[in-house]
Amino acid sequence: MIALPASYVAAADSVKIGYVNTQRIFRDAPAAVKAAKKIEAEFSRRDQELQGMAKQLQGMQETLEKNAVTMSETDRRAKEKELNELSREFQRKQREFREDLNLRQNEENAAIIEKANKAIKQLAESEKFDLIVQDVVWASPKLDITDKIIKALAADSK
Repeated sequence: MIALPASYVAAADSVKIGYVNTQRIFRDAPAAVKAAKKIEAEFSRRDQELQGMAKQLQGMQETLEKNAVTMSETDRRAKEKELNELSREFQRKQREFREDLNLRQNEENAAIIEKANKAIKQLAESEKFDLIVQDVVWASPKLDITDKIIKALAADSK
């Protein structure tokens, strides 16, 4: 009976475990950097339009506040209506922008994860890992194999 726990300890010592930090892959892997630049280029025009619209709204609001006292009731109501319509349009476009941006980021992240998982499987087989985990609360730095995965992804993207 006493030898039984010792055999478990010996078996546990031979288990090879690795840890991959997914957030670092999304931040540092060449494919992730390339995807971020691609998305930024794709959405920069719409972002600039939204910023211009926000400035226009702010200008209209300031003008209305400044001149509300001297304006006729009909003019003031017309300007308020115009401001409210532009504000609704801005909010709609902003919401669509965020939804489209999130969708594209999720698409790119899925492709990066797929490539990373292939690299992880290849590394696990070549270096004979028994277990590789992602997204843990804490892992010892000696178990972290994220750099190896990022290098494998970099080599794969060339």
